[in-house]
Amino acid sequence: MADEAIERTVQIERINRVGWVVLDRPNQINAINPALRTDVTQALERLDQDPDIRVIALRGSGDRGFCAGADIKFQSDASSLPALRDGMTPGWIEVLDRIRKPVVAAIHGFCLGGGVEIALACDIRIAAPNAVFGLPETGLGLIPGGGGTQRLPRIVGLGRALDLLLTGDRIDATEALRIGLVSRLSASPESLIEEVQAIAERIASKPATASAFVKEAARDGLELDLRAGLKLEKDLFVLLMSTEDRKEAARAFKEKRPPAFTGR
Repeated sequence: MADEAIERTVQIERINRVGWVVLDRPNQINAINPALRTDVTQALERLDQDPDIRVIALRGSGDRGFCAGADIKFQSDASSLPALRDGMTPGWIEVLDRIRKPVVAAIHGFCLGGGVEIALACDIRIAAPNAVFGLPETGLGLIPGGGGTQRLPRIVGLGRALDLLLTGDRIDATEALRIGLVSRLSASPESLIEEVQAIAERIASKPATASAFVKEAARDGLELDLRAGLKLEKDLFVLLMSTEDRKEAARAFKEKRPPAFTGR
């Protein structure tokens, strides 16, 4: 059950150490407007700071889709291009780059434009069989402005990314899985949330610092050369050796019992 509403465009739900951010504009297929941008940012930051939450999951409300992209009613011609650029930098989706906890996207139905860009910024993307993906911006005389041109090539490779970016073609969930845009498909649209919750709880059961550090090593390592990336990995590995959870894992293994992690 939802325990909070943030200005009616986003709901926060807390279930077994998993914090859900629910885009809540179902009549607009959760299209992005200024309030939603602000509310998603606040919700993510709130859950990242919550010591009882170990994993964050994102989903869209309603049957029609995860997010249909920008709400065109809130788009207008810019009277000042420098002011528009300043307002877009840094982009609001980049809040996901600052979240230390693992973030999982649960994607159903339409996932278009800015919806794809939200999903790309998450750590894991899991789609229902009815999910449809597309980046239509060039057909509107634009390019993706929320990270699509940068994150998509890093995830699926340059050739496949340019195919999607230049054509604006939509792809289904099976094709998204094949090219690596998503890492898993749920058994059905109806089971998506349950399956994502189960995966999130598996991640949440592990030591929180180890999860944060492995995310940091993998994400930050993409921007480094191999030598620097390996040094980052070793530094984080050594830091984990002194944690209570690492010591508890070793004791539990020797004693043949489940570990009791505390997050320390």
